[in-house]
Amino acid sequence: MLDRRPSACENLAQCREYHVATKKTLTDGQRAYEERRAAKAGMSLDKWLAVKEKERQAEAKAALKAKDPVKPSKPPGFFARLLEKAHKPLGS
Repeated sequence: MLDRRPSACENLAQCREYHVATKKTLTDGQRAYEERRAAKAGMSLDKWLAVKEKERQAEAKAALKAKDPVKPSKPPGFFARLLEKAHKPLGS
């Protein structure tokens, strides 16, 4: 599982486990690229990676929240049905 980034983590613990592993295994080219991006943002590499990690965690949390099923709405109550009938024309 650690050989590629999962499209959506099953839970936050799994996401943290994956991202901690990838943080330690940056190649020289990736590290140089991230250093340039951190310098452009005016941060140190460690701070830059920490910010990116927080963003990933927030993204994973949002993905988990989006997966929550929407509760079905309640059927209309007695008075709501009565008012609905009262607003209809008499012919229908």
